[in-house]
Amino acid sequence: MSRKYKFLNKEGLYFVSFATVNWIDVFVREAYSNIIVESLNYCIEQKGMEVYCWCIMPSHIHLIFRAKANNPDVLLGRFKEYTSKKLVKTIQENQIESRKEWMLWLFERAALKSSNVNAKQFWQHNNKPIELWSPAVIEQKADYIHQNPVVAGFTTKGRHWKYSSAIDYSGGKGLVNIEYL
Repeated sequence: MSRKYKFLNKEGLYFVSFATVNWIDVFVREAYSNIIVESLNYCIEQKGMEVYCWCIMPSHIHLIFRAKANNPDVLLGRFKEYTSKKLVKTIQENQIESRKEWMLWLFERAALKSSNVNAKQFWQHNNKPIELWSPAVIEQKADYIHQNPVVAGFTTKGRHWKYSSAIDYSGGKGLVNIEYL
């Protein structure tokens, strides 16, 4: 793995993006997006995660975060591990999920190609962490996160996207208990 895709400064502020295997549009269902929201809030309250910006898109997530315990790689790994198991279980148990068999089959196929996943792989392995080292870079990444749903054509204003911190930066209160940049 390239050095530019590692958490080199454990105290740093990071922009990360991670996606579902095969870019499956899992987060078009509110129940699945709510698992991410609940998990982010749990990590904030119990695990020392500071979340500054976030956005859930249909197949991927963007975050700007810092780990209070200077362990961003471990913290993000635990978050992805927990949400992976919870999301797969929720999909398996969802009686009205029309794409259930297809998604589970893709998760199983992805796991067969991975040396460190046993049954089903939900997330792609890479996070592409980028340390945010200047106000200009921080602002660029925050704008990117908040404009992602607009650029994708899902909404005309970032603050209208329910699963984003854009509302917090527009004077409202979003779903995740963020810190402000």
